[in-house]
Amino acid sequence: MINKPRGTEDILPSDSPLWQKIEAAAREVCDTFGYREIRTPVFEDTALFQRGVGDTTDVVQKEMYTFEDKGGRSITLRPEGTASLARSFIENSLYADPQPTKLYYLISCYRYEKPQSGRLREFHQFGIECFGGTADATDAEVITLALSFFEKLGVTGLKLNVNSIGCPVCKQEYNQILREYFRQHQEKLCETCHTRLEKNPMRIIDCKSEICSAIAQDAPKMIDHLCPDCKEHLDKTLRYLDSVGVDYIIDPSIVRGLDYYTRTVFEITSDQLGAQSTVCGGGRYNGLVEELGGKPTEGIGFAIGLERLIMIMKSQGLDQEIPQSRPDIFIAAIGDDADVTAQTLVYQLRKMGCRAERDLCNRSIKAQMKYANKLNAAYSMVLGDDEITNQKAELKNMADGTSKPVSLTAEEIFQNIQ
Repeated sequence: MINKPRGTEDILPSDSPLWQKIEAAAREVCDTFGYREIRTPVFEDTALFQRGVGDTTDVVQKEMYTFEDKGGRSITLRPEGTASLARSFIENSLYADPQPTKLYYLISCYRYEKPQSGRLREFHQFGIECFGGTADATDAEVITLALSFFEKLGVTGLKLNVNSIGCPVCKQEYNQILREYFRQHQEKLCETCHTRLEKNPMRIIDCKSEICSAIAQDAPKMIDHLCPDCKEHLDKTLRYLDSVGVDYIIDPSIVRGLDYYTRTVFEITSDQLGAQSTVCGGGRYNGLVEELGGKPTEGIGFAIGLERLIMIMKSQGLDQEIPQSRPDIFIAAIGDDADVTAQTLVYQLRKMGCRAERDLCNRSIKAQMKYANKLNAAYSMVLGDDEITNQKAELKNMADGTSKPVSLTAEEIFQNIQ
């Protein structure tokens, strides 16, 4: 027997309605906010993620699925969505359209890490990106879109945590302050963070090592070292959130795990996910498009982990509110002529938009009716020689057991089961 790869999951038909509800909510909210769907390749040139995500991040250093194709090119399965969208924004000249460019995606991503609750090697994300939004209100719009999505699904018990990690100007000074702090604990840092100490000390704050995390708790905070422009930007973002009644917590420890972030960063967390409490993470990345070869373009977005979202929804009983699809009618048949008539009626009813079913396993009539019950069909009909001769049959309501005669035309059957 061949099993699924470790860190992957089958999405079974019993769970599909919940996934479809989430995807429908994402599309509806994005349409309301003026965001359009984009679909990018599942694999990209490895250099895209090395440049965009950052070669000092855990994602690039430890977690990417990278391989060489038959042409000798280094290819990577996408570990996240933003870099691909930035690449598409540049390559397809979306910057030439009226700005901002507001995009959303529903994708699968791949990271090689230890599988655990809410963390898989193949996982799914709903995310948005807004390129070219220069107004401070853009940050608040993106955050409120995420909150509106959760609200539409009925998810409760979430917290919004906001921080600013500054711009290249104030980051340069802050990085030097961080180096001086971490050098005092250099001998205790993990091997990866030894490299980060000189290249990008902010990454140490996001390290998953328990020792590095403990050391980072007392490190100087970026929010205390913002330049005047970044401080003003944060204040305006918070003012916009206040204006629409959004509750938030300023959390100086948020740095996000990818190098492209600047200024506003935020997370939405749930107390029902255990240690992996973050269900949504995002922020601003004003230098990403330029880093990938485009013109300077401001950008901001977020990504929501759908597996974690589903865990929350199930814990809150929100999966129980989704009705499972069931047949409108099951047509059972005895004999060859009846079997052909059943096939014809089912085909015609389906063309009318009716969920019609028939037996495909050569069951006895008794077994066919048991099967109709298991499918929870709303109505049933039995066809035999008499029904074919008279061109009439009894249409049975499976809920109350009542029945009525109808002619064997799809039109009349359809009218009586609506």
